[in-house]
Amino acid sequence: MINRLTAYILAAAFLVAAMLFGISIGTVSVPVLSIVKIIGAEIFPFISLDGVDPMHANIVLNIRLPRVILAGLVGASLAIAGAAFQGLLRNPLADPYTLGVSSGASVGAVLTIFLQISLPFVGGFTLPVLSIIFAFLTIFFVIAFARKVDKAMKVETIILTGVIFSSFLGALISLMIALTGDELRQIVNWLLGSVSMRGWVYVKIILPFFILGSFLLILNGKELNAMSFGEDRARYLGVDVQRRKLMVLAAGSVLTGAAVAVSGTIGFVGLVIPHLARRLWGPDHKHLLPLSILVGSGFLIIADLVARTIISPVELPIGVITALIGAPAFAAILMKRRTESRG
Repeated sequence: MINRLTAYILAAAFLVAAMLFGISIGTVSVPVLSIVKIIGAEIFPFISLDGVDPMHANIVLNIRLPRVILAGLVGASLAIAGAAFQGLLRNPLADPYTLGVSSGASVGAVLTIFLQISLPFVGGFTLPVLSIIFAFLTIFFVIAFARKVDKAMKVETIILTGVIFSSFLGALISLMIALTGDELRQIVNWLLGSVSMRGWVYVKIILPFFILGSFLLILNGKELNAMSFGEDRARYLGVDVQRRKLMVLAAGSVLTGAAVAVSGTIGFVGLVIPHLARRLWGPDHKHLLPLSILVGSGFLIIADLVARTIISPVELPIGVITALIGAPAFAAILMKRRTESRG
């Protein structure tokens, strides 16, 4: 385990490096110095763009920068939500994907696309709002059902309940796809998980929800530390368990729903990143949550870079890359828990 300052420096450096690689590498390579100049000139108008190819400026500002920022926001949202769910449920296997929250958000998004719903007073934010509502309802029903089946709320019960709900919701999505006409391609492409061709519009859609959800979770970092030792211990320490639990679940649902709305279903980010961060920097949620944001953001930017370059010019769904990394990690964590429980 490394010290706190070094952890933040390494995580921030990883994110910056991932962003530079993500913007620089592609069909047309853009030099890093040009990237710095182009972004700097947007922030500080007095910076000169002399020597910078106008085509590079267009690629950076209109294609790659919004894509990289969107991938970073999605990765950060899923990672911090996963870290919060794991702390709240005292379960290192919990994340928005395994708990069925991503599937619930997907149902909300597919319904919005399928029925072309537009909520009054919400307008362009209808897609994330409905995704968030369905994400929250799903985690509520998963936990309620798991408690009904097993009052002890064992790890295996919660995960199995999440799998059951994911399967059921996946069947609903398949039914809607079977009933679609012109929207079929749009829904299928969205479900595969991608941040391609989204642009600044989608960055603006997810950003307010990311800020709100992350703020609420970081605000509850100390309470998550207390609840990770059990609800009785947290009550003894003066934590309003029910209120804080509801706040964490709501914030995690906001982050997951908004991420799924703009990128589709991308699994295992919320499982792998918090687990890695916890092993490297410890279980203190006051630092685990912000570090998960930094590392999760950089991770998904790199995953997106691999997805669009590994078999260029064909672009893989980003969910394929995260699953190839996340599924073995999930199996390794599960095997380790089984070994520890036997020991």
